[in-house]
Amino acid sequence: MKRVFLTGASSGIGLAIARLLVAQGNEVWGTSRSLERIPKMPRLHPVRLDLAAPDSIEDAFQAGLAEAGHFDVLINNAGGGHFGPAEFLSAETIASQFQILVFGQIQLIRLVLHCMQARGEGLIINVTSLASRLPVPFMAAYNAAKAALASFTMSVQLELSDSRVRLVDVQPGDICTEFNESVSKSTESDARYDARVARTWHAVERNMQAAPKPEIIAQCVLKLIKDANPPPRVTVGDGFQTKIAPLIFRFLPQRVRIWGLKMYYGI
Repeated sequence: MKRVFLTGASSGIGLAIARLLVAQGNEVWGTSRSLERIPKMPRLHPVRLDLAAPDSIEDAFQAGLAEAGHFDVLINNAGGGHFGPAEFLSAETIASQFQILVFGQIQLIRLVLHCMQARGEGLIINVTSLASRLPVPFMAAYNAAKAALASFTMSVQLELSDSRVRLVDVQPGDICTEFNESVSKSTESDARYDARVARTWHAVERNMQAAPKPEIIAQCVLKLIKDANPPPRVTVGDGFQTKIAPLIFRFLPQRVRIWGLKMYYGI
């Protein structure tokens, strides 16, 4: 039995992870901005947490820790996206994306690292995105934030190379969830972008509908938790997105990568 602190447990990937972990006998402290959204299940302990509010993050973690005694696993999963031309991104939107997807999650990593290092073991799973390597057009702040968390994860892996505290970067491709429904969209644009924005969003919606269900991520997470020596990075999802495309792109010059992504999204 593991004691797990899981962000974003009320829907999508987080809810699928929570359901599988408690079904396997683990105790999960699952977070959401609204406790009412977390379903009542045995061994699932609701915790109110808002990644946009730094004080909320520490309060939520300390409250969960006081109840759990210790955490064997931290899963940074919660997040949100923004869609629109980078030219019109406001400073507030960029700051919000980085607070939720980078700064808030780093704050949790730092908090749990102190505890895990003192105990001599632990596992931190950061759910970033394949978009950190293969960016989605018109989601520049989201792509950049996910890349930042992926880079931070690798940096800490270097620093903890002789530790029994493990970090894993889980990079999903498209996963069929309600994520697109929660994506905020830019209200500012102009005719130069309209057609490409529309085509990109159509492709994003089409890919999402055809993508694997979130249970595929939950199974991956369960396997990582059971693994005594988990890999530092895993990609999960559609075979083309997560296996073929990254392999091909690794050897292509940047100009060809950009051309390929434009073709993929029809822009």
